[in-house]
Amino acid sequence: MRRTSLVEIITVIFRLLLGLVFIYASIGKIADPTSFFKEISNYRLFPDFLSQIFAIFIPWLELIVGIFLIFGLRLRTTSFVSLVLLVSFTLLVLSAWARGLNINCGCFSHHIEYVGLRKILENLGLIIINLLTFLFPKNFYSIETLSIKDQIIKVGNESN
Repeated sequence: MRRTSLVEIITVIFRLLLGLVFIYASIGKIADPTSFFKEISNYRLFPDFLSQIFAIFIPWLELIVGIFLIFGLRLRTTSFVSLVLLVSFTLLVLSAWARGLNINCGCFSHHIEYVGLRKILENLGLIIINLLTFLFPKNFYSIETLSIKDQIIKVGNESN
């Protein structure tokens, strides 16, 4: 039996943390897409039809990304998608803050968080965690690893 390295443990913890953040962020938006649409519209960057599409699509994408991160599915791809989302969200918050908009960021529909330096720093922290997950996509404690091990065991037993 092999020993678990510290990098693997940290990567799993980061992966679980990111997954939970994405799932938590998606829940309120999925439950109330109209409110999320209004929050997107407050950024004054997109036409209404595009904001409506985002209000429906983004929360479900966040939910799927969160589930995939927690279960360790397609880690390289999933962590890349989550990285793109986090960078996009950060740029939106930065844009609104630079334009002097005092609006709810729309990050978590459960509570109000205004755009500003605090939110940007929080997102940068998540981006750093996400980068580590992307650069070191350990399949340690993932469904994919379990299914691969099952297949190897099955093939090994068949050859005996």
